[in-house]
Amino acid sequence: MFPIRDHNPSARLPWVTRGIIALNVIVYLLTAPWAGNMEGLWVQNALYPVAVTQGAWLHGLVTHMFLHASLMHLFGNMLFLWVFGDNLEDQFGHGGFALFYLLGGLAAAGAQIAADPFSDVPMVGASGAIAAVMGGYLLLFPRARVDVVVIFVIFFRIFTIPAFVVLGLWFGIQVVSELATPDAGAGVAYLAHIGGFVAGVALALPRWRRLGFWQRTHGLPPHPATHYSRSTIPVVRRRRY
Repeated sequence: MFPIRDHNPSARLPWVTRGIIALNVIVYLLTAPWAGNMEGLWVQNALYPVAVTQGAWLHGLVTHMFLHASLMHLFGNMLFLWVFGDNLEDQFGHGGFALFYLLGGLAAAGAQIAADPFSDVPMVGASGAIAAVMGGYLLLFPRARVDVVVIFVIFFRIFTIPAFVVLGLWFGIQVVSELATPDAGAGVAYLAHIGGFVAGVALALPRWRRLGFWQRTHGLPPHPATHYSRSTIPVVRRRRY
């Protein structure tokens, strides 16, 4: 199950969100296995908790946010950023959102390092920063409608679900997964996801309080919701003979 779009339009073009997505794609193309010796760039810019604990390799705190281990890793992260990032950028402004994203990613990295400070396993991915975006979105737009695709083996169906259900389920899965795999996390930095999500809520809290979001919008998008007709989903019709 993954989101494909929300019904929450933005009042401004999300240039920073698009720029972050473009930068992640470019970096992946430069560091992918087929890029030859450029793979060294991936190794040199990953985050190593043990090195950061010793006061070294500090650039990895930022550079790891733009590295991905696989094409699916990249696609999943960028899809979530595309769906939820524009509305946070609309609320915080371009510069404010860029700072929000960076601080969320740093908080996520800090949570993972605090949990396993002597790990020498490289940490990469934008998911911690994007988790912060998701946390901020949950606080500001809990009742916004989100379209998710649910895949049943070879069949799929699109459901429209409130954001608090989609994001709440996602956060719950991270917590359960961390508790179920406390040692290595099966190669996934669940604590970074959890830390980033909580940081996103905390970073969005001042704006939520200052603008009185729930009193003013009751958790709904501040702009009229986007309505998608069924015709926006391509359908192959059967021929009649």
